[in-house]
Amino acid sequence: MCRSKRRNALWITTAAVAVVAAIGLYLFQPWKLFTTDRVDEAPPAAAGRQAGTVKQVADGAFISHEHETSGSVEIQQLADGKANLRLTSLRTSDGPALRVWLSDQPVKKDGGGNLDDGKHIDLGSLKGNEGNQNYAIPAGTDLDKFSTVTIWCERFSVSFGAAELKQRA
Repeated sequence: MCRSKRRNALWITTAAVAVVAAIGLYLFQPWKLFTTDRVDEAPPAAAGRQAGTVKQVADGAFISHEHETSGSVEIQQLADGKANLRLTSLRTSDGPALRVWLSDQPVKKDGGGNLDDGKHIDLGSLKGNEGNQNYAIPAGTDLDKFSTVTIWCERFSVSFGAAELKQRA
């Protein structure tokens, strides 16, 4: 009897470890620490920039929070009245459920956990963890109220990195 109880306990323990490992792999996706997804999109209306029809209204540089993050961000007013967020020379870690957000919270150097405390606008999934990317800003967005751009991990509610937007005159 003791032998069969031990065998049952061993099977139960093995099954529990397998379930915990599967959940851990799903949540953390550790292989993404070793992957790079590079995206190099051209600036919107690149030809229009030369003609002066694209106006830079704000810009900033990323600081690191949960993961080493660098690059710059620019808000552009396009000739057709639409607004665009452009990430340039972005470098950050790949991760699960990364989003690009505009936030009304200030950038803090000690972690960025505050960036989901107020209002934010989700501009979509991060297209790649390296390179140059464009994100359309929804019509009617008051850019004076949203002073921060963050690479936000929805799964763990953390900022990988953020940039404070400085308004241009």
